[in-house]
Amino acid sequence: MSSGDLPELTYEVLKYFQDDFTTLHSCILVNRLWCRLAIPLLWKNPFLISTKNYNFIRIYLRNLKGDLKIKLNEYVKIDDIIFPSNTLFNYPSFIKYLNTRKMFSSVFEWLNVLKLKNRSFIHYFNVPKVEKLVLMSLLQIIIENEVKLHTLDIEVAFKFHYSDIVELILKNPNFIHNIKNLKLYFVNNISNLTKNRILQIINLHQNLKKIYLSCDKFPIDQELLLTENYNCSNTLNTIIFYSVNFNSMDNLYIVFEQLNVLESVHIIYCYPLNTSFIQQIIYLVKPFKLKSLFIDKSSQIDKSLLLLLQKSGGYLENFKCDLGIDYGLSKQELLESIIKYCKNIKFLDLYDFENEIIHLPYEKTVCDFC
Repeated sequence: MSSGDLPELTYEVLKYFQDDFTTLHSCILVNRLWCRLAIPLLWKNPFLISTKNYNFIRIYLRNLKGDLKIKLNEYVKIDDIIFPSNTLFNYPSFIKYLNTRKMFSSVFEWLNVLKLKNRSFIHYFNVPKVEKLVLMSLLQIIIENEVKLHTLDIEVAFKFHYSDIVELILKNPNFIHNIKNLKLYFVNNISNLTKNRILQIINLHQNLKKIYLSCDKFPIDQELLLTENYNCSNTLNTIIFYSVNFNSMDNLYIVFEQLNVLESVHIIYCYPLNTSFIQQIIYLVKPFKLKSLFIDKSSQIDKSLLLLLQKSGGYLENFKCDLGIDYGLSKQELLESIIKYCKNIKFLDLYDFENEIIHLPYEKTVCDFC
């Protein structure tokens, strides 16, 4: 091993501590090399850190300039609260993960701290306006630093200023051009304008690997996945559906037929998983590589679930089941299908199967009655 390999090897070691913020802070004090390698790991996802220390917002805002700084100064005395401009690193450039809800929450908490510490910092506290100004200022700073974002989480909820966030992102398409992971949480029903904006964001991606969709209280709009301008056909390899209402998804099979490198589908507590939905999967020409299936009392399953296991059980690795109400599918039938078709199960969690589960050939079986 040559001395030239030392930085690379040290970085590989430090990555094992990337979620251990206390250890990473200690690494900063070792020497210049360790400091230079540890700082990017500490700052890759600052809005996630649960230390309740929001000083990083002050450091970000030191980059603020122009009209945004003038507007924000009407409410917050920026020059009194930000750190000096001669910081050692360009901290905004290190961000890899951006969660809009957590960013909003951090801004909200930071403003509360400011207000409690010194009321003179805030001349007249118009909460929504100041929140929005700080939020959009932070996003503008991150965009201007041309960060290489890896994961973008957007929570579509009115209180998180998602409309303004999405609009600013669309004005700067290069910001998300190479994102690998896109997570969309729909808390409110979406208008056509919002839907079109989200579609634009999806279509801007050229190298998207994973997409996560969560939409509980209303049917998800299938147009979010069905589009002629889909740019992910040869890159997207993972789709995760979490608590998704599939009632309006009557052309879901078209989505999967156009994805050429899809390796992993995860269906977590979605509904209804009935004949109408499962028949779309059965008719697929391509393999449906279902890796995770979690169902509960709200999943509205029926006997067609056995057909799904027959088609995709060989890919299934994680299966959790709480049948609850009888939907015409006996536990014995389900167990027989699991044993027959699901040969690669790594995690199995069955609820209220104590009378049937006797000879399951899996090492990791979780039973809620045990």
